[in-house]
Amino acid sequence: MKNNYEAQIEHSIGLLFDLLATRITDEELARMRAGFEFARKAHEGQARKSGEPYIIHPIAVATILAQELELSDNTVIAAFLHDVVEDTKYTIEDIREHFGDDVAKLVDAVTKRKKEKYRHSKQVDNYRQILESVHYDVRALLIKLADRLHNMRTLDSMSAAKQMKIAGETDYFYAPLANRLGLYHIKTELENLSFHYRCPSDYAKVEEQLREEREEERPTLDKFVAKIDAILREAGYNVRTEIRYREPYSVWRKMKANNSDIYHIDGKHYIRIIYSSHEGISDKAMCLNIYSVLTDYLKEKPCSVCNYIDTPKENGYQSFHVKLINEQGDWEEIHISSESMVRNSRLGCAAERSETSLTLWLEKFKEILEKVAASDNHDLDFMEGVTSAFYNDDIMVFTPKGRGVILPKGATALDFAFEIHSKVGEKAVYARINRKLMSLRTVLQRGDRVEIGTAEDAKPDIEWLDHVYTFRAKRYLRSYFANLPRLQYKRCPLCHPLPEDEVIGYLEDNETTLHKRDCPEVIRLASENGDAIVSATFNEDPNFLYPVRIRIQGIDRYHLMSDLIDCITNELQLTMSSLKTENIDRIAICTIDFAVHSVSELKMVMSSISHIDGIDEVTHISM
Repeated sequence: MKNNYEAQIEHSIGLLFDLLATRITDEELARMRAGFEFARKAHEGQARKSGEPYIIHPIAVATILAQELELSDNTVIAAFLHDVVEDTKYTIEDIREHFGDDVAKLVDAVTKRKKEKYRHSKQVDNYRQILESVHYDVRALLIKLADRLHNMRTLDSMSAAKQMKIAGETDYFYAPLANRLGLYHIKTELENLSFHYRCPSDYAKVEEQLREEREEERPTLDKFVAKIDAILREAGYNVRTEIRYREPYSVWRKMKANNSDIYHIDGKHYIRIIYSSHEGISDKAMCLNIYSVLTDYLKEKPCSVCNYIDTPKENGYQSFHVKLINEQGDWEEIHISSESMVRNSRLGCAAERSETSLTLWLEKFKEILEKVAASDNHDLDFMEGVTSAFYNDDIMVFTPKGRGVILPKGATALDFAFEIHSKVGEKAVYARINRKLMSLRTVLQRGDRVEIGTAEDAKPDIEWLDHVYTFRAKRYLRSYFANLPRLQYKRCPLCHPLPEDEVIGYLEDNETTLHKRDCPEVIRLASENGDAIVSATFNEDPNFLYPVRIRIQGIDRYHLMSDLIDCITNELQLTMSSLKTENIDRIAICTIDFAVHSVSELKMVMSSISHIDGIDEVTHISM
């Protein structure tokens, strides 16, 4: 067995160095060999759960970085050494002495900190450390992703409980992180492996159903692809086409989102048309030319074009998407991409690109991660921040002046407002989406033109927290509401006491709830646990407003509603949150919701309204 392992190690490392030798100098290759030998010596005698020598894991991580992400030099050396400080006697200073400061910083960034007491939990502190590493270099994130990918590829040697823990971490944190870095193939594989180990029965069922469907549809699909090839070849385009099947996890997630079975969802595959870029012809022109030729012969689905050439996704993804009908009457998803787009889609942020959009995205991504990592909130808030930053898909919307703003899919006009500026979000009152007046809670669609209306006296509503998606909006709103003055008491949700009401308190779990003295609930509680009844007063505080509802009844007449609204809004300067009216045989009945500071203010409002000509009765009613 030992000889077999040794042969496996020599074979694996030989393939890796042969690959690297084609693109690096002899000096760089020598440093990498030295890094491997250092790691081999450090991990000597250590084994993985599967029983194989531990050095096989660092070799695999280095190979992922070198082969699948096309990285080299210090990143590969750091991959060889990534577990040395954590699991052996060697220190960061030993690594710095042998391989320099850059390698030492990378290894230090990915080495888990051992603590007697964790700030949050061991897992959350580890996530925080990973995100903090972006302060130094995005390569540290790539090493952690490669490390996690190999661990997931070899997870079958772990117990079911360990598999669930690692798969859960992967699905919740590492796969979304890979997506935000533009590493689609790593993201997809991590999601799929996580699904495989979390829900093995569901995975096996979806996988088998997809296999059967693909076998059944393949002849038809091949015929359609051959038709595309023939059309483009006749037009003089030298392209290659491929059918790309989406993995079980992607299909399963769509089934859950649509509450549908596998046979009633679309998008289980797409056809990719790949062309070689030509000097003097832009990628946009090539895509449009190919699109034009295809749509001369094949019917396109209206409004199905997605131009990610002009408006790349936030992680740099570019392609031209359209849906065309096949001979069976089904819509086929077509992606038109250059060879470089396909490569960049595979390498994500590891690709050598100079596009301004990618640079801006990476800086924005770093800014968000830094804010998430610096958060002082508890575990749940921290992880909410992470998931808000690592959304799965994005859309581009536009300001009235045409500036593109990238937001996560599902974002609302409120998210847009906070993305423009925190003060725009705080003072937001309404949105105009494509010139139409809309609620701030409206979910935005790709291509929307959004304008935010503000007012100086406007304030955020606590319910906004349920209608924002982005980390920036959530963080600002949480901070805003956390800094507002807080009531000393809870108010009974049944009797809704107001300041200056005659109240009594009920003490439970060190928290006092205020009730009106005639509240049936406090009467019941007093009969059951009289010792919990405490004296209390409820004084007015100008910082707090309380919602109330009044019912107004009177004889209908010309201008009655006008006089009523004028009294409330102009004379009393109150803001109505709801106004409902009905007229029964010339008896006007009106229900109005607004907010007051105290009982005396409510009585003053009711008195003013009762003096309006024609008003017969004004009553305070429960909301």
